[in-house]
Amino acid sequence: MTYTKFYIGKIGELILKGSNIKTFEKQLVANTKAYLKNVNARVSLMAGRLYVECDDEAQERVEFALSHLIGITGWAEAVIVEKNIEAIKQEVLREAIKARDNGAKTFKLESRRSDKSFPYDHYGICSEGASLAYNQKILDVDVKNPDVVIMVEVRDRCFVYSNRTKGLRGLPVGVSGKGLLLLSGGLDSPVAGYRMLRRGMTIDAVYFHAYPYTSDEAREKVEHLAEILSGYGLRIHINTIPFTEVQMQIKKKSPENYTTLMLRLCMMKAANMLAERIGASCLITGESLGQVASQTIENMSCTESMAEYPLLRPLVGTDKEEIVEIAKEIGTYETSILPYEDCCVLFSPRHPVLRSTVEEAQKIYKELEVDDLVREAFEKREIKLFEV
Repeated sequence: MTYTKFYIGKIGELILKGSNIKTFEKQLVANTKAYLKNVNARVSLMAGRLYVECDDEAQERVEFALSHLIGITGWAEAVIVEKNIEAIKQEVLREAIKARDNGAKTFKLESRRSDKSFPYDHYGICSEGASLAYNQKILDVDVKNPDVVIMVEVRDRCFVYSNRTKGLRGLPVGVSGKGLLLLSGGLDSPVAGYRMLRRGMTIDAVYFHAYPYTSDEAREKVEHLAEILSGYGLRIHINTIPFTEVQMQIKKKSPENYTTLMLRLCMMKAANMLAERIGASCLITGESLGQVASQTIENMSCTESMAEYPLLRPLVGTDKEEIVEIAKEIGTYETSILPYEDCCVLFSPRHPVLRSTVEEAQKIYKELEVDDLVREAFEKREIKLFEV
């Protein structure tokens, strides 16, 4: 098979994994292949580099894959040249001309030589490799703040590339177990899910729907957020649990200022059931300390008292500006701000309790007599799969 395009990706944190690095590398290759299962491409990994070869028709899909692939620090389309300095000089010249035509004024050449039999060291590759482009005055040299960096890597083969794209870093999805994300239509929970994906965790999601108090558009909004996250996590099941009866019972029997907190406890109860059913090892929420009334340290302690699995809060120390920035980067922001409110917002009390105790919250929860309704809602859940 002849391929016309070649991409090189640099792995980062995986290098630190010592004797079990092969497990991480194997997962990274498997994830890459999963993105490219329907296109003509070949994936391999050697000595800290991920290689993807493809034909022209697969280029767009390969670039989507590399821009969403968790576990690499950067990637670029590269050219394979003969392993001699003249071939390197010619390709650096071509890269410099392309950069100039795109508006660059200055360049810098960097190199890495893994093949120690190559007759030029790092300094020799840089000085000789850049000579044609410099002598022909294609670009000026600026080693401190260049408009473009051209990279030469001399390995088993010789690669030349520029315009490196920053990768997502992190650990390959699938090396850190499985978590259950409590996904709402807001800004926070999708970002929390993304952060756990970057730590190598596979995630499924649960959404609590209170029709007709929350609209079908609100549900579609959350499903779209799950679909976006599947672009990073490869595949995500979203479980929609009908929570209307549960919320009506809370509204009927709970003190008004406790309704939001009681809803959180009921969600934890249902999430425990789902985590057991799907084999998840933890629960994930988008809570950020002090952001809203239910997220004071006292109320978060009450919520956690209902969890039967470790409760991870990857955003606990972040502020809203940081969360918004990440949401924009990963593509969830525009969906999250659509004006379709979830059940938490619609049933919020005017003056919610700020500092409950675990004992008081558990006492009120017991008086709700809501466990059977939570179980019935769980059994009526609907499941949808999103995958790349």
